[in-house]
Amino acid sequence: MTDSTRARNELGSFLRARRSELTREMVGLPPATGQRRVGGLRREEVAERAAISTDYYTRLEQGRLASISETALNAVCRALMLNADQQDYVRVLARKPILAARDSSLHVDPATRMLLSDISEVPVVAFGRCLDILAWNPLAAAVFMDFAELPREHRNLVWVSFLEPRIRGMYVDWPSAARACVAFLRMVAARDPEDPRLAALVGELSIRDENFRTRWASREVTLQSFGRKRYQHPSAGELTLDWQIYLRPDNPDSGLIFLIPAPDTGTRQALINLATAPSP
Repeated sequence: MTDSTRARNELGSFLRARRSELTREMVGLPPATGQRRVGGLRREEVAERAAISTDYYTRLEQGRLASISETALNAVCRALMLNADQQDYVRVLARKPILAARDSSLHVDPATRMLLSDISEVPVVAFGRCLDILAWNPLAAAVFMDFAELPREHRNLVWVSFLEPRIRGMYVDWPSAARACVAFLRMVAARDPEDPRLAALVGELSIRDENFRTRWASREVTLQSFGRKRYQHPSAGELTLDWQIYLRPDNPDSGLIFLIPAPDTGTRQALINLATAPSP
């Protein structure tokens, strides 16, 4: 299967998933009369809202359109009431993106490593494509774990969130964190759906964790680059950290995650204590 075919198929699956979530009442149509075989809007109802033919929309959902105009794509996005992140996801799938070389997202340049070694007051993690963990500063190891203990293929932000008990057990609100994590990975995956690393990661997680499998199938997407998470650290107690993602402008598959102590929570002092604690 070619990259373009896989992208068209995923676009169709995503549109079907979003269509199934809408009701006639949600889009301002009167309630349906009689029995409907499936929930959600029908294809012809979406097509009518987008001012395109039902046949055209059907071929789009079935992955049988080689291309789609910007006008029609925008109309479909409006018809399905997609939010900004969902619209971005649709556009990435509909337009073949310019990809960074896969191997360029596997390494950390010397300047970034120096930056990590110089930052001592907040945890920082460098990541590459598919959210692989490439490097981290000592405080990130103190807060979470020394990721060097894991095999290289398991050093991944999604993998550790689902399958590493030491990380998964720290989340105060794990379901919310898991949902955001999977939604971000699916957004990243749209840029290079043929990536063998992505296939291996999603395959293992789908086999080993039912929660991941369900969330991946839901096709939720997000590009949220900041937020707040609460962790229960085994020795430092509760940590409230405001996270911020900075993507590299020359390679959007790579970036840094900074975890900044939330004000008025005692987290800053807890991080200082962790940073100065003697090694076990």
